[in-house]
Amino acid sequence: MKPEALEVYQWPPSTAAIAERVGLDPRSIVRFDGNVAATPPASARPAALARALADVNEYDRSQYKELREAIARHHDLDVDQVALGAGSDEFIVLLARIFAEGGTVATVPSYSYSMYRYAAIMAGATIIDDPQKADLVFVCRPNNPTGELPDVPDVPGQLVIDEAYAQYAGVDALDRLDSGAIVLRTFSKAYGLAGARVGYALANAELTGVITSRQAPLSVSSLSAALALAALSTPVDISSALLERDRLSVELETLGLKPFRSYTNFLFIPMDEPEKLVEQLLPYGAVTRAYPGGMRVSVRDELDNNFLLDALRAVLFDAPMPPATLRFERNTAETLLRVRLRVPGQGRVFVSTGAGFYDHMLQQLAFHAGMDLRLEGVGDLETGDHHTVEDMMRTFGEALDRALGDRKGLTRYGEARVPMDEALAHAVVDLSGRATANISVTPDEGMVAHAFESLVQTARITLHVTATGENAHHVAEACFKAVGRAMAQALVKDGSLVRSTKGSL
Repeated sequence: MKPEALEVYQWPPSTAAIAERVGLDPRSIVRFDGNVAATPPASARPAALARALADVNEYDRSQYKELREAIARHHDLDVDQVALGAGSDEFIVLLARIFAEGGTVATVPSYSYSMYRYAAIMAGATIIDDPQKADLVFVCRPNNPTGELPDVPDVPGQLVIDEAYAQYAGVDALDRLDSGAIVLRTFSKAYGLAGARVGYALANAELTGVITSRQAPLSVSSLSAALALAALSTPVDISSALLERDRLSVELETLGLKPFRSYTNFLFIPMDEPEKLVEQLLPYGAVTRAYPGGMRVSVRDELDNNFLLDALRAVLFDAPMPPATLRFERNTAETLLRVRLRVPGQGRVFVSTGAGFYDHMLQQLAFHAGMDLRLEGVGDLETGDHHTVEDMMRTFGEALDRALGDRKGLTRYGEARVPMDEALAHAVVDLSGRATANISVTPDEGMVAHAFESLVQTARITLHVTATGENAHHVAEACFKAVGRAMAQALVKDGSLVRSTKGSL
């Protein structure tokens, strides 16, 4: 009999497709529809892949034993209780075929992750409402898309507890393993590795053997396994995500939107006609997701969440949108950096690359320049901070160049003197379109002059800085503040002309 195509899981349109539809630059699109981390983990950089790339022509004949052992240690289990797969979705589909082929599947809550239904379809199973009568029961805990934390029922069928968002709730059901439950976990959410597609199942040794005996060999790539292993090496920190979740929930309520209490990294907002609001947000570049009875929004970082709130105000109350935030990233063999920049802004600045001193210096510059800047990433600090600092400043400079555009209407020139105790710095900036740096800093903390030279090259500005003092830290801080204050003057809008007799910079 010729097979027929089944109903398949529907992915939302790509960012490029959405951008083309609404007439925006793809970099202006912000996805609030994927429930993923706002940024990759600090471990996700080329160095983490170096060993795997060197052996990419080979199979991992240990079946990623090192990763499975790390997962087992993380949960205080034996390695024979861990099965590795291509995201938890691989196990959802596989478990439906193992335990419910031609049978019945129920979910708790009944309104839950749509992949359970597609897995049942692929297994020829029937979805029923009563978990007490089902061969296989999926418990989504916390639940997607509502964010609630359901109780785990006692059922006669095979129990599978999907804990994709468990880190955000601070709970787990690992105590159910001894009684025959299967727990699913993923690296896609709290660990920030959605693109790597790595998940795992936890069960007693007998059930794990049943699962792995039915898996395709090595369904996870060696590169993805390397990223997952690197992510496990550092405790996952979701504190900022939880704070932002609570803040965003409060802010939404001030707009008349009342989200359910969430135990996840997203909020579900009950409403009539959610599709209408989702469509109205798209022209602003905010991508959310409609469900029957409500809209779901992912919690991102402060800048992104503020952007969503601004777009909602524009749609609901016809409020003006603030200037757009420019988004840019720079990836090299040594560094992985992402930047969001708004010029002018309100001095909301966050810089985190691991190069602590120069992170602080760039924060000073952007704050005194009146910008909104969020620059995050990692570099090869094992070899020193040279590459990280250089690329941080080059990334900021390139983002600034793009934000300035044709530089029309800008004052163009700025000058500032800043003391820092015994140190004194003098900075003059020209948004000239030409990269010229004349830097004299005594004493130089180490990379002050080179940092400014790196900025000048990609920002296409002329920068003169002279500074002296006795304490190198004070000299450096005075320099970065002076450059920021000079730049604030140069960025002032004073008309619509390009401040050049040539007509362009």
